[in-house]
Amino acid sequence: MNTPLPHALRHFARWAALPLAAAALAPAVHAAEKFTLLTNWYAQAEHGGFYQALATGLYEKHGLDVTIKMGGPQVNNVQMMVGNQADCVMGSSDLQMIQARAGGVPVTTVAAFMQKDPQVMIAHDDVKSFEDLKGKTILIAQTAHRAYWPWLKAKYGLDDGQSRPYTFNIQPFMADKNTAQQGYLTSEPFSIQQAGGNPTVLLFSNYGYPAYAATITCMESTVKERRDTVKAFLEASAEGWKSYLENPAPANVLIRKDNPNMTEAQLDYGVKKLNEEQMVTGGDAATLGIGVITEARAKQSYDFLLEAGLLDPAKVDIGQAYDVSLMQDVKVLP
Repeated sequence: MNTPLPHALRHFARWAALPLAAAALAPAVHAAEKFTLLTNWYAQAEHGGFYQALATGLYEKHGLDVTIKMGGPQVNNVQMMVGNQADCVMGSSDLQMIQARAGGVPVTTVAAFMQKDPQVMIAHDDVKSFEDLKGKTILIAQTAHRAYWPWLKAKYGLDDGQSRPYTFNIQPFMADKNTAQQGYLTSEPFSIQQAGGNPTVLLFSNYGYPAYAATITCMESTVKERRDTVKAFLEASAEGWKSYLENPAPANVLIRKDNPNMTEAQLDYGVKKLNEEQMVTGGDAATLGIGVITEARAKQSYDFLLEAGLLDPAKVDIGQAYDVSLMQDVKVLP
């Protein structure tokens, strides 16, 4: 026979059960979803928005547990993504990713966090324009031949006889006044100035070069199967870029942790140039949101590759190479 509980114990039992009932009614707490971004180079200011979103908890706020892996000269980031080492990759440009698609890898570019490509030509101070590069020795990487070099040749009459391999070292440029070299707006000009040079810096995008930069590209299957996750990553990243350009300090701590060779002075220079040229916030981003890709700009890149003979239209459909809808839904204004 059950013996009734004393009144005080019955009251305690009802009180003790309340947390259990509340827990049963509360919504389940979901663990943050893991997501890995592989960048295109060693950590630097050009990656600042992603590191800022990590440093300030923006990814966590959007329900993500994000890992940023560094790329580098020996890293094929698309190949690593195919091998499931990353969920999405940061591309140097959308041109690179269209060509990857044409090569048989089903990748789709969903965002471009730089409306301008930071690629520049760096020359000595006797050069004032691209036309002045005629007759100069021009140091370019092998990848340039499938990107900006055909554009320079067609537009300014430069020729293959002028080109020599670029070794990512400024010393040949410093030693020869008749030499020009490739670079990034936010990087090599600073190094050359620090070494005592007074370079002329010509930013391709200010002269009609169509490429986007700091792109986010994923496998087509990832965009389809994890669309909400990819969108959450892009939105947090856009917020991170907005924050980074205002106060880069949180991200810079993480950047220097990943890349100890990066100096505060170099980072400061990079952020200054990103702001001065409105690399992230200018163009269509000013009204449509940070990271936006428009169909019109995408077509310019696609058409450039066709005209330069760098793309077989039978091998890639522009509608598969890009998905512009995700960033149009996000719309984080500068």
